[in-house]
Amino acid sequence: MKFSLFVHMERSDPAKPHRELFHELEELVLTAEAAGFETAWIGEHHAMEFTISPNPFVQLAYLAGRTSRIRLGTGNVIAPFWHPIKLAGEAALTDVACDGRLDLGIARGAYSFEYERLVPGLDAWGAGRRMRELVPAVKKLWEGDYAHEGEFWSFPASTASPKPVQDALPIWIAARDPNSHDFAVASGCNVQVTPLASGDGEVAALMERFNAAVADHPEVPRPRIMLLQHTFVSDSPAETQALARDLSAFYCLFGAWFQNKRPIRQGFMEPLGAEEMAAMPQYAPETVLKNLVIGEPEAVIGRLKAYEALGYDQFSIWIDSGISHERKKKSLDLFIRHVLPAFA
Repeated sequence: MKFSLFVHMERSDPAKPHRELFHELEELVLTAEAAGFETAWIGEHHAMEFTISPNPFVQLAYLAGRTSRIRLGTGNVIAPFWHPIKLAGEAALTDVACDGRLDLGIARGAYSFEYERLVPGLDAWGAGRRMRELVPAVKKLWEGDYAHEGEFWSFPASTASPKPVQDALPIWIAARDPNSHDFAVASGCNVQVTPLASGDGEVAALMERFNAAVADHPEVPRPRIMLLQHTFVSDSPAETQALARDLSAFYCLFGAWFQNKRPIRQGFMEPLGAEEMAAMPQYAPETVLKNLVIGEPEAVIGRLKAYEALGYDQFSIWIDSGISHERKKKSLDLFIRHVLPAFA
């Protein structure tokens, strides 16, 4: 099982400059590359300080000039926000910039907050239909000259300019339900999954859905599957408990963004009170500690070995968490020094 880093700029303090966040993200990616990580993933989000990444290709193109080996992936671009010609061209240009190290992750999106701002009236079902039309169109545009007459986009014969460096630029589909797994496998795409904070039962169920899709398409070579999970390594029981409390607060805020009901000013959501967080028992510290990968090295190794045994090809450390950059660096350093060697 290979390892990767899933990382964004995230801001909770209005006094902290975005430029500082940009350099902190760069430092984490360079640390991951030096440790031999497979990929650094950056997704797409809009109009929120909670996750800052209006166009991940910008950050990835910058990182292309600062790195030499690590692959650089979108984790993920949001399908309904892209025209096929625009996505095919920008992805190809980024692949040129990083000399053939791009992985293109695509998702339908999750936040109604973003849907109502960029595509008013869109829901998850409509977003998924757009993703299913977008993916094959992008592939055809890389081959060129391709004309498209679809439900959502129509255009005369066109080609991506430039073309990707890679002959077969890897595409990854964010999947949860069986239909998404089936679409990804049938399309010859790799799969990204995350249980969020649902625990190891969901980790196993996601692999079962993937395996079922693979079995239903014996004509397609088995694609790769990546598991994305919040993972933090501590050096003491006390720090483990502190991390659980911090991740509990992060997931409560995540849930509030997902519900899209609270006031938002200057990209910041109105803070949650203690009673409001207590009303989300699924994100209580003791539940988060059980369901996420948090703990001292031996405990983390045990969890990850179990995921490896299930058949996951890549495990991505989701480092966004609301905690300080210094604590992120400490956890990543502990992972590299004490967990990674167990998977050499």
